[in-house]
This record gives sequence, structure tokens and C-alpha cells, in this order.
Amino acid sequence: MQAITYSKYGGPDVVQISEVPTPIIKDDQVLIKVHAASVSSGDWRARSLILPKGFGLLGRLMFGIFGPRKPILGTELSGTIEAIGASVKKFKIGDAVVAFPDISMGAHAQYCAMKEDGLIVKKPHNLNFAEAASLCFGGTTALSFLRDKCGIQPNEKVLIIGASGSTGSAAVQIAKSFDAEVTGICGPNNVALVQSIGADHVIDYTKEDFTKNGETYDIILNCNGEIGFSDVEHSLAPRGRLGLILGNFKQLLGLERAPKKSGKKVIPGVAMTKLEDLELLAKLAENGKYKPLIGHTFDFEAAQEAHAMVDTGHKRGNVVLIMQEQPSDNLNMAANNAGANWHPFT
Repeated sequence: MQAITYSKYGGPDVVQISEVPTPIIKDDQVLIKVHAASVSSGDWRARSLILPKGFGLLGRLMFGIFGPRKPILGTELSGTIEAIGASVKKFKIGDAVVAFPDISMGAHAQYCAMKEDGLIVKKPHNLNFAEAASLCFGGTTALSFLRDKCGIQPNEKVLIIGASGSTGSAAVQIAKSFDAEVTGICGPNNVALVQSIGADHVIDYTKEDFTKNGETYDIILNCNGEIGFSDVEHSLAPRGRLGLILGNFKQLLGLERAPKKSGKKVIPGVAMTKLEDLELLAKLAENGKYKPLIGHTFDFEAAQEAHAMVDTGHKRGNVVLIMQEQPSDNLNMAANNAGANWHPFT
């Protein structure tokens, strides 16, 4: 089979198309024919080894000290079941699925093997394969922070910093599914886009500084760049929570805390994903409450261009690779040419 591989850390030019062995599945595994896969910020960090200050050694230990330990990137995919192991009961050949290899990687290939009880769910019927391939990375991160870490409640006011990106656009929709009042922050070119995915209010950061407008929020979720408690202290309501999806070494170790007397919290950490989370995201999608935002799709052969788009740090929503021929049902993939701009909200 063909896969997009890399053998050294660096820029987009280090990825290339290679011939690699097709996985041989075990009795408890399924073989997925990959139709689409996202290129995420996780892929960018693994490929470039550009990490928050202080995480260099940890990154080498995780991804490979002298070179990449896992030559095939890709944390999430959509596709169809091509083969099943002898003991598999949950899936059958031909099932359309969404899968989340996460840190195991391997989605940027024509075939991917995963355990039947892994992070795999049936593809929501109302998502095409490009949308389905983007269900997990941003969605699970947003869900973990909003529901599990920050304890979102109905009618709370939630501010999403970086609302037009992969995680931010998912966070807007997931917060709305919890009946929160959502404000998104983005650049001028994405204001209408963030409104279209359900934000009650949108702030163009080039025109307004949210820390100086007098508004307070129960949850501030930072999906983009570095921010500290002192920057947003006065924008947090009593018992307000600052969720740090991105942060510096000190923050991610939990060493930055709000004063106890303030009643406010700084909440860093790593998103933890369970199968139930994917099932919930799929249900939200089927109910029309969550639709992954697709900013760009690229042909398989244009992988370097896809990585270059992610490297800019200014992508809209998700960047998706179309890996190979897809079933014709519910695709709407007219814009799957390399570099084509496309998103499902227009």
C-alpha cells in the first residue's frame, strides 16, 4: 500500500509518499480502507518537533530521540471496513467508520489496522468522509476540557479563544450543545464563519480586546497561543475557570494557579479520550449539533501542501487529505482538488 511517511524531523518537505506493507490484522482487529484523514496540529508537532518551551526532551522521548519512531503520521480517519479478524463481532466488512488512532498514529495510509474495541465508531450518516475524518481530534479535546475538566453547565458564559480552528470550532458547537452562551474570538476573515457554527457573539481580536470590554465569563477556553491567568483574571466570573488546551511548561505541569481567595481556577492538562466520547460526538453529529469544520481538502499526492497549510498556524477548521477513492454516497466532494478551499457551512 501507499502511505505518507517521514524519516526525519523538519518542515513539510520531509513527508513523502512511500510503499509500505499493508497491515496484517490479528483476530481482534479490523482493517480499515482509509478514505480521508486529517492533518492536525498533533501531526505538525510530531513532524516538526516544534514544542512549547521546556518540552523538547519530553518530545524526543515521545516521538523518537534520533528520528521519528512512527514513520506514518495521522491521528484520525474515516473509511470502510475492508477485513475483520476471526473474533470480531462489532463490525462487518463494508461498514463506514470513523477511527481515532490518536498518538498511535498511522492514519495517513491507504489502510490502517485497529482493535475492534479501540476508538472506532460507525460513521454518522449525515457526514461525508472528509467531515467524518475530522470528528475526533478537535472534538475529543473540546469535549474533555469543557465537560470533564471545566464542568460546563447550562446557561454559563463560555469564551473560546481561537474559535475558527479545529478545536475551537468544535468547542463552539459542543458548548452550545450544553446550552451555554458562547462567545468566539477569531480574526476578521472568520467572523461570519464562527457565527455560522452557532456562536452567540463573535469578537474580532484585531478590533477588540476582550480583557478590556468589561464582560466576564464562567469558562475561558484557550485553543490558540499562550495566555496566563493574570491576562484574563478580570474577565473570569466568580468561580470562573481558565481551560488551557495550549500552555507553557509551567502551566501544563499545573504550577500556575489562581489565588485560593479568588475562587477561580486554572485548568491545564491533556485531553483523555474514551470510546463513549466518540459515540457522543457521532450522536451530536447525527442530531445536527456538531459538524466538523473543513477549511481545506488536499489530494493524497499533495501531502506536503497540506502540511504547509497547517504550519501557517492560521488554518480554518480542519485540513483533510483525501487518501483514495471513496464510496459515492453522501460525499459532496466537489472541492477535493489539491489546495481547494471548501467548508460545509456555505
